Amino acid sequence: MYQLQVENMSCGHCVGAVTKAVQAVDAAARVEIDLASKQVRIDSSSALPALTAAIVQAGYPVTSAA
Repeated sequence: MYQLQVENMSCGHCVGAVTKAVQAVDAAARVEIDLASKQVRIDSSSALPALTAAIVQAGYPVTSAA
């Protein structure tokens, strides 16, 4: 399980875009997003750098990841 801080998310479309970006890397990934805190939790077997790169490429800066 990874926890990321992702900026520029403000609506349902943003949630969908981030989820789609993650699932393009790992179709089986579970993604939970809290817009208020800009927290994204990802349960995936893929490597964290690949997931964060996909989110950044979708236009959402990842400011921290663990």
